[in-house]
Amino acid sequence: MSSQDKIKQLIELRDKAKMGGGEQRIESQHQKGKYTARERIEILLDEGSFEEYDMFVTHRCHDFGLENQEYLADGVITGHGTIDGRVVYVFSQDFTVFGGSLSETFAQKICKIMDQAMKVGAPVIGINDSGGARIQEGVRSLAGYAEIFERNILASGVIPQISAVFGPCAGGAVYSPALTDFIVMSENTSYMFVTGPKVTQTVTGERISTEDLGGAEVHASRSGVAHFVAENEEEGLLLIRKLLSYLPQNNLEEPPVSNIKDPIDRIEDSLNDIVPEDPNKPYDILDVVHLLVDEGEFLEIQCKFARNIITGFAKMGGIPVGIVANQPNFLAGVLDISASRKAARFVRFCDAFNIPLFTLVDVPGFLPGSAQEYGGIIVHGAKLLFAYGEATVPKVTVILRKSYGGAHDVMSSKQLRGDINYAWPSAEIAVMGPRGAIEILEGKKMSEIENPDELQKFIKNKEDEYREKFANPYQAARYGYIDDVIEPRNTRFRVIRAFKTLATKKDILPPKKHSNIPL
Repeated sequence: MSSQDKIKQLIELRDKAKMGGGEQRIESQHQKGKYTARERIEILLDEGSFEEYDMFVTHRCHDFGLENQEYLADGVITGHGTIDGRVVYVFSQDFTVFGGSLSETFAQKICKIMDQAMKVGAPVIGINDSGGARIQEGVRSLAGYAEIFERNILASGVIPQISAVFGPCAGGAVYSPALTDFIVMSENTSYMFVTGPKVTQTVTGERISTEDLGGAEVHASRSGVAHFVAENEEEGLLLIRKLLSYLPQNNLEEPPVSNIKDPIDRIEDSLNDIVPEDPNKPYDILDVVHLLVDEGEFLEIQCKFARNIITGFAKMGGIPVGIVANQPNFLAGVLDISASRKAARFVRFCDAFNIPLFTLVDVPGFLPGSAQEYGGIIVHGAKLLFAYGEATVPKVTVILRKSYGGAHDVMSSKQLRGDINYAWPSAEIAVMGPRGAIEILEGKKMSEIENPDELQKFIKNKEDEYREKFANPYQAARYGYIDDVIEPRNTRFRVIRAFKTLATKKDILPPKKHSNIPL
């Protein structure tokens, strides 16, 4: 065979590999509103940057007639490319080949790029669209999943791992995305569950649709498994590009700093009046966030789950920061099981990847009730406390209004190694709210007052006295638990200057194999 013939053969094999399962199956994928594995990579990465590995790999199975069906690349496209010029590794499952089912070689391809990503120190992005394990390969397929899981675990906290779920993801397949840092799902075309509707009905008798059991909306709002839900795949892939703009390449690097036009010392007069005079009146904490961050741009994480707390990324003075904020607009901003879990995981991610933490506090306490206690609010609340206490990144906290009881301690207090803790003049820092405190402290006297008008007057006077003595920022400032009481309109400048000052901080953790966070 001549050199030209060999080159021609190479080109033909490449063309064959790029066709995946063939034109008919590609058309079927498009009819479902889904892109092919290669089209997804083209949208995700910088144009022309993708370098593919293992294009000519095929399966090794000789059972159930599979020896007569052979497709180059074997159902997953792997390689590396760049996003905004920064190297990333990517795998994209190809549903047109055996329904994207995972084989021994399929798994080996994924493991290869994950190993290289760890050596290079670059993020891994996995695009999932798979029918699960390739049944014909039996235990070899299961072993392949476990090999991937082990790499997810070893890479955790070392390189960012992002999963896109743009189709089915069921059984053992769900655990790899669950082990990664962020999951993006697409509306109407993706689902995740350990056991599907048919098995569920057989075992429990429950009748439920695929969408209601494991659709994007369910995981975004109820389980908290999905961090983002995109209207379509293109939006989801562009969202991943945006997310990476806040993240470092690995845990040994700092997040990327930007040149910004938004003045660091921008004054926001509207912040002086944004907190209502009535302590029981809600407001939207997102209004505060948008006024403080660069260009008003905030990428919210898990926006439909545990809406009583806000988490997400922004830049302040060009520096990426992770923001955690109580949301008075939902359940009065109270901490419950879901909010504690959501915020704790986010805090630990930011700490692992050197992203400073900015905490905005307006929390009346933990949600009371038997449902919360039986669900383990003690342990789940401790997760958030543990996450803040363990974090060594720069931590700046601003108390806007309520900061009561144990929730005050949990929300990045000075005693959990908060570096710089500010309060607005409207802050109420106390063991509990005035009404609850008066009922405990003055309960006996209140029971002796028979006249309703006199009782209300007595309660109001005592509440005012309590606020003056305890529910204000100055008591905490007296003891150094608050570093300063600041004018709200100056918050942006004070916080950015704090982060710049803390850029070289060092916190030392005691030597240990690893901590035992209350799971």
